[in-house]
Amino acid sequence: MFKLGLCQMKGSFEKQESMRIAEQFIREAAEHGAQVVSLPEMWNCPYANQYFREYAETADGAAVTFLSKLAAELNIYLIGGSIPELCGGNVYNTSFSFDPHGNMIGRHRKVHLFDIDVKDGIRFMESETLTPGEDMTILDTEFCKIGVAICYDVRFPEWFRKMTLAGAKLIVLPAAFNLTTGPAHWDLTMRARALDNQVYFAANSPARDEAGPYQAYGGSCIVDPWGRFLSHTDEKEGIVYGDIDLDYVASVREQLPLLKHRRENLY
Repeated sequence: MFKLGLCQMKGSFEKQESMRIAEQFIREAAEHGAQVVSLPEMWNCPYANQYFREYAETADGAAVTFLSKLAAELNIYLIGGSIPELCGGNVYNTSFSFDPHGNMIGRHRKVHLFDIDVKDGIRFMESETLTPGEDMTILDTEFCKIGVAICYDVRFPEWFRKMTLAGAKLIVLPAAFNLTTGPAHWDLTMRARALDNQVYFAANSPARDEAGPYQAYGGSCIVDPWGRFLSHTDEKEGIVYGDIDLDYVASVREQLPLLKHRRENLY
């Protein structure tokens, strides 16, 4: 068993201030016993297309260096939410993850870009600025294998089944649903991904910033392998904690052996 902490923070237009806020949350989570800590999607950048390239950094930039050093200092696994990453002229929505020695153990580039135009709702076209990633990300930790994906990736259940078959027992999703999709689909989707794959599923949203360019739904949560919420918050800043019990994963899979009952000869 190990303790997970999700930092639902509200960033700033100033990168240094965003790092200061992130550090405050990460330190608090570690002080409360979290051994794996996560940040939300685009925690150091306003969530709008016009800012992604302006705020983008390379993999050896200030944000990644900051996260690496903090993971090592606090002796935690740190899933660094996501930031805009600049590489080869492209900008990616990327999650960098680190082990307790500060070594980078994962770099997930958001695979499915959020290109939507909801009637009477929101229009947002990430592909106007961002380039999609191509790879699945599984972190090898001392506790278990942890899958990492980002926001709109969660709409594609095949991706998470693939993570499960690769051995993931916990999946962490930095995500920023909006005020149209959040009330309709946030809770339902996170519970479904946990239930279908019999994993712990943790969704880490930013806190809602009513003065910002994008209104995040919030609601960071941890769901157990039976599809029940271990913990759930509202739209405000805070930290969500949950104990990840790997024996319980095994128990659920034994009682209801969904993965064993797959008809691979048919689908």
